[in-house]
Amino acid sequence: MSSQANAGTFILGDRVVNRMGYGAMQLAGPAVFGPPRDREAAIAVLRAVVEAGVNHIDTSDFYGPHVTNQIIREALHPYGDDLVIVTKVGAVRGEDASWQPAQSAEELTRAVHDNLRNLGLDRLEVVNLRLMGDIFAPKEGSLAEPFSALAALREQGLIRHLGLSNATAAQVAETQTIAPVVCVQNHYNLVHRKDDALIDALASQGVAYVPFFPLGGFSPIQSDALSRVAADIGATPLQVALAWLLARSPNLLLIPGTSNLRHLSENLAAAELELPDDARARLDAIA
Repeated sequence: MSSQANAGTFILGDRVVNRMGYGAMQLAGPAVFGPPRDREAAIAVLRAVVEAGVNHIDTSDFYGPHVTNQIIREALHPYGDDLVIVTKVGAVRGEDASWQPAQSAEELTRAVHDNLRNLGLDRLEVVNLRLMGDIFAPKEGSLAEPFSALAALREQGLIRHLGLSNATAAQVAETQTIAPVVCVQNHYNLVHRKDDALIDALASQGVAYVPFFPLGGFSPIQSDALSRVAADIGATPLQVALAWLLARSPNLLLIPGTSNLRHLSENLAAAELELPDDARARLDAIA
């Protein structure tokens, strides 16, 4: 199967997904901890996501913890055949809402079973190993031990596909010798482009790249430049930033998140936004 079904879709593992997906992190409470302020609103957003044709949802059982996955199950279970839910493991939450590494084989196994239970699944479609540390500059180091633990769970049939989050190119290459990697989820946007070479390399392999923080790391000057482009073409800055990412490479899958129905509509509309050549050039120059 071709890695790109058409301009609006890409292959994630062996499933065709729309390139505009949804990230569920904001469905939890403040600081991604505890329950949401309005659980019914969160359920309504998830149902609107699926009704809009989104078939790629990104989540984790350490959002809440457990809260986000439980809301996804309440809102969408039993899941449609075309829905791909991607989760991540490798961290736990402290009672003070801190994010703590949890990368031992025992911790990763427990996390996989937590995701299965709270999502109401017998097998997880894609599990990303989430690496802790500085999200703006992933740390090098061997991933053989934790990734091998996940590969063993894949062999047991609990996971279909594996990916990485917050990883370096060297770590991607290392883990690919252990088991196939179907996606890499890193910080990348208009002004944070350190992964340009990695994106191109993954595209040549038919591997998805999932950028997070589409507006993270902007300076006021850069933000002003984006806002001017957005005003000129009649869109919001976030819509323009998302449209630029979609135009960057066909293997980019987007997962903008929101707990607001209006914001959801705005995000999804970015998939239909055509950037004029002069706007693309101005955006390229921001970095």
